[in-house]
Amino acid sequence: MTTSLAPSETLPIAVNDRAAIIASPKVKLRRRRIVIDHPDPHAGEKLLADALGAADSDALHGLLSQLVKASAVACKPEQGNLSFMVSMLKSIAPKDSLEAMLAAQMVSIHVASMRCACRLACTDDVPQQESLTRAVTRLSRTFAAQMEALNRHRSNGACAITVQNLSVQDGGKAVVGHFTQHANLIATQPGLADAIPA
Repeated sequence: MTTSLAPSETLPIAVNDRAAIIASPKVKLRRRRIVIDHPDPHAGEKLLADALGAADSDALHGLLSQLVKASAVACKPEQGNLSFMVSMLKSIAPKDSLEAMLAAQMVSIHVASMRCACRLACTDDVPQQESLTRAVTRLSRTFAAQMEALNRHRSNGACAITVQNLSVQDGGKAVVGHFTQHANLIATQPGLADAIPA
């Protein structure tokens, strides 16, 4: 016998080490209002704000209202889309407000991309197929650029340099070992710039 879970009974599939993701409450839509589903409203708001990277109550409610608008289907907010978007936002685990905004954009771009892909699969009109193909391509590129921006922000713009082949001539100097430094710091240190090939 197969049983299906109601949307309010969804369980985590993957084991996640962040307790805040599992403990954070769900978001529900009731009469065009956003409701944080938790017995203690203040604790629920705090848990959700921590999971979404929102700095305060205003940031949390602003982010949620934007996600509600982005979740709309036929100009009406859709609970399933909203739940998906909030869940994906939690899994990205934004650490600050900038990451929260970028993650919300990433989730919204993904939803828009999937909507376009669905429309593309359902049309036989060639001009519409071409238009939707362009839209899916642009949205996919935007998503990739957003992922790159998030990775850059999380690594504070640091780029790792790996030198795999290095030859040192007689009289030359080389440094051997594992180093993690910014490229601009390596270039300004005397002796190290000579050891790195151009």
